[in-house]
Amino acid sequence: MNISEIAAAAKSASIGLAAVKTDIKNNALAQIAKALKQHSVEIIAANQQDLAEAAKNNLAGPLLKRLKFDNGKIAQTVAGIESLIELDDPSGRTLSAIELDAGLELYKVSCPIGVIGVVFESRPDALVQISTLCLKSGNAVLLKGGSEAAKTNRILAETIAQASEKAGLPKGWIQLLETRQDVAEMLGLDESIDLIIPRGSNEFVRYIMDNTNIPVLGHADGICHVYVAGDADLDMAVNIAVDSKCQYVAVCNAAETLLVDSEIAEEFLPKAKAALEQNGCELRGCERTASIIDVKPATEEDFSTEYLDYILSIKIVDGLDAAIEHINRYGSKHTDAIVTAETSKAERFMALVDSANVFVNCSTRFSDGFRYNLGAEVGISTNKIHARGPVGLEGLLIYKWKMFGSGQTVADYSGPNAKKKFTHRKIEN
Repeated sequence: MNISEIAAAAKSASIGLAAVKTDIKNNALAQIAKALKQHSVEIIAANQQDLAEAAKNNLAGPLLKRLKFDNGKIAQTVAGIESLIELDDPSGRTLSAIELDAGLELYKVSCPIGVIGVVFESRPDALVQISTLCLKSGNAVLLKGGSEAAKTNRILAETIAQASEKAGLPKGWIQLLETRQDVAEMLGLDESIDLIIPRGSNEFVRYIMDNTNIPVLGHADGICHVYVAGDADLDMAVNIAVDSKCQYVAVCNAAETLLVDSEIAEEFLPKAKAALEQNGCELRGCERTASIIDVKPATEEDFSTEYLDYILSIKIVDGLDAAIEHINRYGSKHTDAIVTAETSKAERFMALVDSANVFVNCSTRFSDGFRYNLGAEVGISTNKIHARGPVGLEGLLIYKWKMFGSGQTVADYSGPNAKKKFTHRKIEN
């Protein structure tokens, strides 16, 4: 099938999938988890081929780490599916209910979006997370992973499709795209595809947004900050900075800039430098930072860069408002954290930093759909539309209005012959 036919098949499948009962969806998820374990040898063998090819092509170390899909990753992925099964089905929920008049009732009910196209990076586990989230929420999905993971993605998509279709899901609900040309053609299929979620570089996401009429949900960059306020517990601040930057560098919620209040810079920066460099992190600092610790000079570009590597830029700021101003100027509206002992500072930071996720006294790495109990995530949205932050199950839903009447007409309520009035009474669930 060509891309148009693939998308049409997914559209057809999405109609049936929207009506599949929760127990059937959960059983399909259980069968997928079982199949991943049963086919682990073949899956790992395919991944080894991808890893060997990627190494030969000099893929960067952090990206090779993301590409690896071994027994440990399979176990984590299966655990994620089992956790997803335990979550309530978000589709078909009554969000609000109102009586317009006696015998005329209006319900706002959650429902799947339809067909979702997701373009993602070189993490095979992302394919499983995305597809199973779409399944649980009742959406069909078109998937395009990185070419470096082609063999792994292919066997994973085949395993998921076969297991779920045997469990009763409509054939064609999951489709795999494999080339850049496939993505280019997908952008024109607004009659079949309802939403596109791109995960990748700023340039790539901008390209998607500029070349399609399909709604786009996502984020371009993950330029995240940790601000250490003047009253912060310094040991706590060091631990949070190290975790935010070093726990896993090749992800969008890793910190890229450390902002340090001038009040505590001389005491804090040597502690932070020792801990960060012990974890293999290269530091780049502003002139004021360089006057206290030995760092490479940071340029203006550094503060706008998503490194996805063991590199951290540092800037000394004069107070909370200066930190907020820097974050809102250079950040990507993703995730930003403050370390402080003062409630008033925390509240001001959370109110004025214009990001999807704002944290107090904890690592930016907590910004994650699985950690939020959203059933993992399809991506992170920095948009100000129906979903923001980690996009889990609820972010893959929209709603429809359902009205139940008993013969009413608008003429009874509007115009010169109107004889009735709306009650607009809330119906309690």
